Amino acid sequence: MSSVNLTNHFLIAMPAMTDPYFAHTLTYICRHDGEGAMGVVVNRPIDLTLRGLLEQIDIPMSADTGGTEQVLYGGPVQMDRGFVLHAPLGQWQSTLDVNGQIGLTTSRDILQTVGSGELSTSALLVTLGYAGWEAGQLERELGENSWLTVEATADVLFGLPAAERLPAALQRLGISFAMLSDQAGHA
Repeated sequence: MSSVNLTNHFLIAMPAMTDPYFAHTLTYICRHDGEGAMGVVVNRPIDLTLRGLLEQIDIPMSADTGGTEQVLYGGPVQMDRGFVLHAPLGQWQSTLDVNGQIGLTTSRDILQTVGSGELSTSALLVTLGYAGWEAGQLERELGENSWLTVEATADVLFGLPAAERLPAALQRLGISFAMLSDQAGHA
């Protein structure tokens, strides 16, 4: 199988995807290599705001900092752990450099900086959990027509509300959900 690197791409769940963790999701791939892949779902808000999350983990939030942004379901792995997708990359204790401009940070220091109001939330998404694939698993799922892929853009990630990200990613392919069949390989 050819080696394709989907780092900094969106995975768009096909309509036939019945896995409740991924049905109707848009996943941003943060790392894809010979060891597997990892990413975060970016279009599924949960019933928790950023302010509420910071309160739960005892990080003070300044009164003039918004905090109304919804935390997202990031995937079924380590759902008790926060993952912060952000631009610019910055200098944090534990950050995966996705593409030189976007980072995925798991260290507490970024949330403390957000809480203090020193870091804008305009290009920042907070998820609980992530999506992970072992070596070759994502490639098999792509071969089974479980996903469409398209190169990601910061505009779709950070410039749109969660509900608009999936249609916008599809639009980058020139299609809409109404055009997709839920049965692969049938004319």
